[in-house]
Amino acid sequence: MRRLRKPGGGGPDRAREEEEEADAGRGQRASCGGHGAGSQAIAREAPLGGERGRGLEAPEPGARRSRSGSSVPGSQCSAMAGAGASGREKRATAARLKAALSGGGGGESGAAVELQALLERALAPAPGGGEAAAEALEWCRCLLSGGEPWEGFVQAVRAYDPATLCGLVWTANFVAYRCRTCGISPCMSLCAECFHQGEHAGHDYNMFRSQAGGACDCGDGNVMREAGFCKRHRMKSSSNVPCVPKDLLMMSELVLPQFIFSLIQYLREGYNEPALDLPSEKDLHRILQMLEPHVSFLEDLTKMGGAMRSVLTQVLTNQQFYKDLSSGVGENACAKKSHEKYLIALKGSGLAFPEDKLACGMQEQASGTSTLAIQGLAGATTSGQGESSDEEDQDGSQGVGKRKRVKLSSSTKDQSIMDVLKHKCFLEELLFWTIKYEFPQKMVTFLLNMLPDQDYKIAFTKTFVQHYAFIMKTLKKSHESDTMSNRIVHISVQLFSNEELARQVTEECQLLDIMVTVLLYMMESCLIKSELQDEENSLHVVVNCGEALLKNNTYWPLVSDFINILSHQSVAKKFLEDHSLLVTWMNFVSFFQGMNLNKRELNEHVEFESQTYYAAFAAELEACAQPMWGLLSHCKVRETQEYTRNVVRYCLEALQDWFDAINFVDEPAPNQVTFHLPLHRYYAMFLSKAVKCQELDLDSILPDQEMLMKLMIHPLQIQASLSEIHSNMWVRNGLQIKGQAMTYVQSHFCNSMIDPDIYLLQVCASRLDPDYFISSVFERFKVVDLLTMASQHQNTVLDSEHERSMLEGALTFLVILLSLRLHLGMTDDEILRAEMVAQLCMNDRTHSSLLDLIPENPNPKSGIVPGSLSFESMLSAVADFKAPVFEPGGSMQQGMYTPKADIWDKEFDPVMVILRTVYRRDVQSAMDRYTAFLKQSGKFSGNPWPPYKKRTPLHPSYKSLMKLLHCKTLHIVLFTLLYKILMDHQNLSEHVLCMVLYLIELGLEDSPEQESDEEDSVGEHEHCHDSWFPSSNLVSNMHHIINYVRVRVPETAPEVKREPPASTSSDGLASSQSPSRSKSLQRENSGTAQVFSLVAERRKKFQEIINRSSSEASQVVRPKTSMKWSAPGATPQLTTAILEIKESILSLLIKLHHKLSGKQNSYYPPWFDDMEVLIQPEIPKYSHGDGMTAVERILLKAAVQSRLNKRIIEEICRKVTPPVPPKKISPAEKKTLDKEERRQKARERQQKLLAEFASRQKSFMETAMDVESPDADIAMEIATSEQHISEAVYDCVICGQSGPSTEDRPTGLVVLLQASSVLGQCRNSTEPKKLPTSEEEQIYPSDTCAAVHDVRLTTLQRYFKDSSCLQAVSIGWEGGVYVQTCGHTLHIDCHKSYMESLRNDQVLQGFSVDKGEFTCPLCRQFANSVLPCYPGNNVERSLFQCYSNKSMQDLIKEVEELQEQLGTFPSETNLSKEMESVMKDIKSTTQKKYTDYSKTPGSPDNDFLFMYSVARTNLELELVHRGGNLCLGGASTAGKRSCLNQLFHVLAMHMRLYSIDSAYNPWRKLTQLMQDRNSQMSSEELPEVPVLYRDVSSLLLIQILTMPQPLCKEHFTCIVKVLFTLLYTQALAAFSVKCSAEDRVAWKNSGALKKNTSNGEKSWEVLLSHVISELSKGKMFEEGETEELAMVSSSVWSPDSIEGYMQQFCLPFLRITCLLQHHLFGGELPSCQEDEEFTVLANCLGLLPSSFQSPHQFISASCLDWPVPAFNMISQWCLELASFADRHAEQVKVLLIQEPKWDLPCLLQLPENYNTIFQYYHRKTCTVCTKVPKDPAVCLVCGTFVCLKGLCCKQQSYCECVLHSQNCGAGTGIFLLINASVIIIIRGHRFCLWGSVYLDAHGEEDRDLRRGKPLYICKERYKVLEQQWVSHTFDHINKRWGPHYNGL
Repeated sequence: MRRLRKPGGGGPDRAREEEEEADAGRGQRASCGGHGAGSQAIAREAPLGGERGRGLEAPEPGARRSRSGSSVPGSQCSAMAGAGASGREKRATAARLKAALSGGGGGESGAAVELQALLERALAPAPGGGEAAAEALEWCRCLLSGGEPWEGFVQAVRAYDPATLCGLVWTANFVAYRCRTCGISPCMSLCAECFHQGEHAGHDYNMFRSQAGGACDCGDGNVMREAGFCKRHRMKSSSNVPCVPKDLLMMSELVLPQFIFSLIQYLREGYNEPALDLPSEKDLHRILQMLEPHVSFLEDLTKMGGAMRSVLTQVLTNQQFYKDLSSGVGENACAKKSHEKYLIALKGSGLAFPEDKLACGMQEQASGTSTLAIQGLAGATTSGQGESSDEEDQDGSQGVGKRKRVKLSSSTKDQSIMDVLKHKCFLEELLFWTIKYEFPQKMVTFLLNMLPDQDYKIAFTKTFVQHYAFIMKTLKKSHESDTMSNRIVHISVQLFSNEELARQVTEECQLLDIMVTVLLYMMESCLIKSELQDEENSLHVVVNCGEALLKNNTYWPLVSDFINILSHQSVAKKFLEDHSLLVTWMNFVSFFQGMNLNKRELNEHVEFESQTYYAAFAAELEACAQPMWGLLSHCKVRETQEYTRNVVRYCLEALQDWFDAINFVDEPAPNQVTFHLPLHRYYAMFLSKAVKCQELDLDSILPDQEMLMKLMIHPLQIQASLSEIHSNMWVRNGLQIKGQAMTYVQSHFCNSMIDPDIYLLQVCASRLDPDYFISSVFERFKVVDLLTMASQHQNTVLDSEHERSMLEGALTFLVILLSLRLHLGMTDDEILRAEMVAQLCMNDRTHSSLLDLIPENPNPKSGIVPGSLSFESMLSAVADFKAPVFEPGGSMQQGMYTPKADIWDKEFDPVMVILRTVYRRDVQSAMDRYTAFLKQSGKFSGNPWPPYKKRTPLHPSYKSLMKLLHCKTLHIVLFTLLYKILMDHQNLSEHVLCMVLYLIELGLEDSPEQESDEEDSVGEHEHCHDSWFPSSNLVSNMHHIINYVRVRVPETAPEVKREPPASTSSDGLASSQSPSRSKSLQRENSGTAQVFSLVAERRKKFQEIINRSSSEASQVVRPKTSMKWSAPGATPQLTTAILEIKESILSLLIKLHHKLSGKQNSYYPPWFDDMEVLIQPEIPKYSHGDGMTAVERILLKAAVQSRLNKRIIEEICRKVTPPVPPKKISPAEKKTLDKEERRQKARERQQKLLAEFASRQKSFMETAMDVESPDADIAMEIATSEQHISEAVYDCVICGQSGPSTEDRPTGLVVLLQASSVLGQCRNSTEPKKLPTSEEEQIYPSDTCAAVHDVRLTTLQRYFKDSSCLQAVSIGWEGGVYVQTCGHTLHIDCHKSYMESLRNDQVLQGFSVDKGEFTCPLCRQFANSVLPCYPGNNVERSLFQCYSNKSMQDLIKEVEELQEQLGTFPSETNLSKEMESVMKDIKSTTQKKYTDYSKTPGSPDNDFLFMYSVARTNLELELVHRGGNLCLGGASTAGKRSCLNQLFHVLAMHMRLYSIDSAYNPWRKLTQLMQDRNSQMSSEELPEVPVLYRDVSSLLLIQILTMPQPLCKEHFTCIVKVLFTLLYTQALAAFSVKCSAEDRVAWKNSGALKKNTSNGEKSWEVLLSHVISELSKGKMFEEGETEELAMVSSSVWSPDSIEGYMQQFCLPFLRITCLLQHHLFGGELPSCQEDEEFTVLANCLGLLPSSFQSPHQFISASCLDWPVPAFNMISQWCLELASFADRHAEQVKVLLIQEPKWDLPCLLQLPENYNTIFQYYHRKTCTVCTKVPKDPAVCLVCGTFVCLKGLCCKQQSYCECVLHSQNCGAGTGIFLLINASVIIIIRGHRFCLWGSVYLDAHGEEDRDLRRGKPLYICKERYKVLEQQWVSHTFDHINKRWGPHYNGL
């Protein structure tokens, strides 16, 4: 049995194999008659065959020679010619043949021969492949359809499809559905189409991504209930389908056998038995490529429906066809050769042809060795003939090999299963090749597509079973075992999920025998000798977990099939009745018994941590536990008792063999543990089932005492090892050992591992002697030495630092053992409830994690299915749902379940929690939550102890478990521990006391009935020699006083010196735990107790049970301390001392009460006041409180149960108790106290510091998430209130100094610059755009703000001068730069050194320092630049507030002069340098395409435009953040983040470097009448942009930024007034175009009448009429109404509606201006109602005189303040338009109509149900690469569909998502990943997973759609996402960013 080796490994072996191979071939040929002749014949004929094959490719005339003497010369010729014939000729031939064959005349036989010959030629395997194959298929199509067009034929056949099954086959990664409500088999699955067509609303279904592939079960009543069938498969029943006409498929029946045979020939030809171990992958691949069209053709045939499938079935299963065509008899050389190859392939597979087999098979079986197949199995190294075993040892490592041979059975049955294959039909050989070629996907799909045909299904299943052994061998050799496994399961799950079919195959083909045998053989190839227990002499073999077979789960497909068939009752019954099968199976399970043995490292740390334990746990769960659960599910009723008896019987036999094989007597070997005892667990689970469901008598299936003793050892060893591992005694074995301890109790494993183990121990404990059991426990836990009354002891097997935790472990184990009722009488519902409560108490849980954590029976057909009714109803009974909450900036919460209050109050069970915690911290977490609950509900304020919970009653079979609580050994231990705790011996923990009290309380609950009051006097018991306590009843032992105890102590112990015992041990032994000799105490006649050894007692009991000779027994009693067991180092001398104790358990308890309370005489029996307490003890089932409460409860129970106890308690309480020894503080505790004090001090210091910070800086903690704080000030303006200080003072958050910002040491604001296209996403439609989820819905970006602005600029540039165009608009709608700050300031030089230090710091958190990124040193907010603060005083803000009396004209003059002063660049100060560099930063923040709009690249106009647009972008965004208007007034988050004041200074300084030629200065045009320049212009040059086409807000910014800073308020107001006049005129002009021609005339006339009234310049009517008349001069209104405008004008305009229009037109400008004024000059923003916004803002800007009280509503015109006579001005402006209209009439109006009302930017609206998105997008093809992307994603801003990470759409090293984020969001992208339901954010060079906005019904995400539950939109989350996008706070709120390297 050689191991599989890498190719090129073992020379000699391989040579021998090849020889044998050759021999085998010779033998085979010899049987064909004389081997020389045979081979020559082949040699002669081969070339001929080759030529004939090539003839197909080269249709030259030469190739068409006809064979002379042919019987039908003419037709033969035509057939030959047909090989290369054209399509038309082919169709004609086909039609003729069909007619002849169906004609019934005499020509049939001739035609048949002709057809035969034609097919032989057309289908002969051509070496060329390619076009020859295409040609052959073309022929087949023609012949099948009898010359008809193929499509018509397909339609015709489809009409006769009786199939009521869907049967759609899919491959891995397909998305399918599973509905548990409709499924009968757990493997049921539906394709999406059938699922959506069926009615599954409200069912428990989920969507899943297929792992291995599958097929749709719709219509199959064996697998699912009919109610779930879809509409298509519900209707048809086979009755109404017409009969198939004979001649329709007649040709198919003749052609297909030949076609399939040709396919098989190709497969035979292509396969070369590999010379080395592995078949050359390339060759196989090549053949498969070549056959692709053939198999696809077959697949198309299967899709034609039932009629064609039945023909195919006929062909595939007909044995006669196979015999005729493929047996290799006959003169066709090709066929002969291929038959040879077939036989060789069979041989090479270690499979013999049956005739051959007889000869060699017989003798081998006679010699008792295993046959060749088994060796073939072992490593694929043997070739097909048996070898003798000495040859086998050549590997050298084969010492074990021989032993392995012993285990193999060689019964004839196995033999035939493993080795014989005989193919009788095409189907069988086709499957053989499918396996040989390692299950090519296409073939698998074809074989599965045939399954809807019932006959085929049965035939195929039998064939599959027949090849099962071969499949296993191929799988083991395969290099792609993963893919292959998936494909095997893809097939087998279709076959074995059907109970009827499985039963049939089991009966007819020995399915169970085959499966079990194959599994056994598979595992036998990787066995090693077990090292458990007796390493040298062990005869046990186990699987080697490091082996690939286990590591890669190669066995998975076979095991999963086995589990699948065991889920069928009829099959499982067969298995349970068959004794030989059970024996074989137990044999199989024993291979896993004791695998993956861990040996404790005692010296140095293990250098290599093996990870084999994953394989071991998986193997036990899948190969042992799951079949066990499958079998158990059929043992539910009384009638099945027999099955259980069978299993238990063979299980015990296997266990007995195992104990013998490892030479086990009674002591387990030290320092080893295996977690794998499947035999024990089988035994335990079947016992449990027998008692619970089958009413079997437990004792009737239990073995003798000796066997029970052996049975308990290993499970107990595991429990002790768990404790050791948690006490860090195994640290040198590395982390993996902790991993094993965790896996053992983890939710998926616990009910197949720890639960059966504990149950088995409970059974053993209930049937063995209790003293023996208890002492075994303490010995296993190595703490026997600790259990002494002496204050010091020697522990030979345990270090002192581990003693305490091991003691805790032992006691905790006892508590679990005695209080756990999982298998001892709880009902399933109670179990579910307990599990659920335990999990919820540890932590709040989401629904899915709870489902995952509740251990469910791994067998799919078991009772509690996740999500079943019992689960949901139980959940709602014990827990409350906490809906997900969203604090912006907090982590995304999920919907959680939290325990109801009365669960904490009555059901919290610490024992269950301890049993189920994987991490120790969870126990603490549960206790903390419990404590919090008690405090909150006011039930208990102190530090509570784990509550004591009354247990559910035991099942009668297990009553004797409680004997453990009433045995003297346990009482001695409890007494000793109470005494030690009272005396403070080793600092035993509170936990120990807690457990001791718990055990006492359990004992009092379950005391035996007898009342022990009659034994009144204590003195009577003097005569008890045997031990300390008189009886085994805890109640009576409690008052028994122990006077003296003799102990053995080290000579150094204080007791020896006869001094009173010291309260703490001098050698500071930490208490811990360990098994070994325990000194406990016995009373002698002298009144002192003797040393009493637990271990000696245990051995004595063991001897009694196993009756050995007395001489041996006496030897065993001597504690045998052989050096092997004891700790190294000399054991100091022990001497005996006598201690005076004079205590009873009761007195110890009362003293403990005093000690715990810290007061003398604190215990006062409650019945002194109220005798009722005793008569009707109201002892609650459940009690809260701490240690004192527990002691009181115990004393009360003791008093209630016995009058004597009551009396003694009273006596003790009356005596004045002696002082309790003072509690000395041990160093460890001192440490913790110091820690506390230090912490306290640190806290105080921190408070102080915080207070200082707060006072020094108001803006402390004002981070981005301060929502709506009432502080309207902007964070920078800390000092605004103190106006007497002349300069603003800033704090540097790095150096902590405060001071002004100066020219040479400027201070800067921490800012984040980011490019943003949010503004560009505003749309002018009111209803939000939806994400498209069907082909009809599409999104066009033409109505976005960005698109509109873009079009406008391009249009202007076409007709007007470039430089003037660039000042008539703003850019930055896309890719504008947004500047935000956290409000903290720092010195710029400090910042530079901070950046330096970041650069040198290697630990970077997701940002790139090279790009200037950093986090604010104070609030850690993300930032990437520093904006210098302009030095200046705050006072000017208020200086100019006073209203000056300068006239408008003067101000206009001043403004003009100020603009004329050219801004000289300030001297090279640090400040100016910084301003320059920040400007560079701003520019480089966005991409070049967003800054270059001029026609001449690099012109200064570009920079000018860019700079004022930055200001515009920031103002507009702030407006958006305020909700799009200023109604809310001052307070706003946006205000906090804004730094416009500082930004303005930087921009202004740069803008003033550009002078605007005074002739072109727009200011002139606005304030002076000019002569018409246009007329003087040369005609080539483009004109300037008319004033009426200019964007007023842009003009405002240009004006202000070109003035020297800081600006006077009056100048600002003056500019605003002037611009308002222009704005108003624009509004009039826009309106004039809007209204119809008649309206225009009417307004024109009505206004003209009022023109000369006093107030004409401020009357809108007059102005409107003037505008209309001026514009009419040009061709403006001449051409007919455009359609669009006509639409608008249909409404009737009233004066009110006109005023409304004017206000709406002017509002955007007023809002921007107000914001600007607020930032430049401070001052409040007024708040108001929406309808009065215009008035309030106009007031605020000083446009409306504050005295203004207008009786009429036409406010807008009252704001006008014309610098020059209005009519002249308007005429001048309109003239420009008129002259433009003369040239380009069609554009005039388009450019006039200005911005519609923009809606706030928002993301696309998502559908309610995620499935809508998923179904549309996950199959959608990408528009760029036209493939279906592997990871599709969709942009939530614009709806573009992209390939995430797809290399297909990569451009210049940028993947598509990154590219799109740059184009769509200027570097910010929000994508929904379709296959994961998660949203991912791309921000520049970083990305983060944001979370999901779709949650399931329980409020949790389903990332990667793993659970596949229906998901629904969570509106709140989507709001939060949108909020973060609009407010640009992704960087601040999401913490987990990483670089994407352009790869998304």
